[in-house]
Amino acid sequence: PGSIMAATVWFLFLYSAVTITFLAETGGIPGSYAMIYVTTVCLALSCHAKTQFSDPGAVPPSAQPVEYLRRMNPHAPLTMCSQCQTFKPPFSHHCRICNRCVSRMDHHCPWMNNCVGAGNLKHFTLFLIYTWMCNCMALGLLGWNYFFCATEECIFSLLMVQLARITTVVSTGSLLFTSSMIMNVTYGLMTGIGTIDRLKKKAMDTMLQSEEEPILLKDVFGIAGYHTWFLPIDPVFEDYDRVMGYSTPQRLLREQIKEQGPNDGYYTGGGSVITHGSQSDFFVP
Repeated sequence: PGSIMAATVWFLFLYSAVTITFLAETGGIPGSYAMIYVTTVCLALSCHAKTQFSDPGAVPPSAQPVEYLRRMNPHAPLTMCSQCQTFKPPFSHHCRICNRCVSRMDHHCPWMNNCVGAGNLKHFTLFLIYTWMCNCMALGLLGWNYFFCATEECIFSLLMVQLARITTVVSTGSLLFTSSMIMNVTYGLMTGIGTIDRLKKKAMDTMLQSEEEPILLKDVFGIAGYHTWFLPIDPVFEDYDRVMGYSTPQRLLREQIKEQGPNDGYYTGGGSVITHGSQSDFFVP
C-alpha cells in the first residue's frame, strides 16, 4: 500500500504539471508561469524522493549512549527497545511497519512509504512547503483564467475542462491537508514534541508536564549554509551524535583520539593509531 500511495503522489503531481502546461499552450497563462510551476513540481518530487529513500535515522545495533549528553542529564533513564534489543535513544520510537527504531521519529508516512525522523525531516518539511506552493499556484492560475480572463484564449476546450476540474479538486484537498501538516511540523519544531509523543501525552493527559526543548533549525536543515536549506540535499549537522541521540564505537573512538591530541599518538596508516606510553593499537575503520 505504501508504494502505491507514493506512486500516486508522483502521478498527481505530473498530472497537474501537464494541466498547467496545456493551459500555457492554449494561451490561457504566460509560459513563464508554467515554467515556474513545473520547476516547483520538480523540487517537490525531488524532496519526496529524498524523503522516501533517505535513511530517516535508523538506530544501528551498535548504537551507544552519548557520554557528554549523559553527563548533562544524569537522571535520564537508559532504555532498550524490546523489539530491536538495542539501545533506544531519547525521543526515538520503534516502527512496526519498518521494523526498526528511528531517532526522533515523528511518524510513519504512507505517502512517503518511509518513516519521518531526524535524518529526513528536512526533506519532508520542504516537500510540504513546495506542495503547498504548487497547490496555491495551480488554484490561482486556474481561478484567474476562469474568473478574470474574458478573451478567446481563455475558453477551455473539452479536454482542458476535464483536466482543470480534476486538478482543482485535487489541489483543494491537497492544500487543506498540507496546511494541516505544515502546522503539525511547525508545532513539533517549536515544542520539540513529535506527533507520536504528542498523541501519547494527550492520551495520558501529560502535555502540561512536557520538558522537551524546541528543535533548532540547524538540527533540521544543517549548517552548510542558508542557500542549502531550500534544496533537496542532505543536511550537514554540527553534532551528528547530538542530533541522532546516539553514537557508535567507531565515532566514540575517533572523538577519543581527537581529544588526546597529536602529541598523544601518531597515525601509522591503514587505520591504525599507536598511542605513546602503551602497547595498545586502536583501529579506526
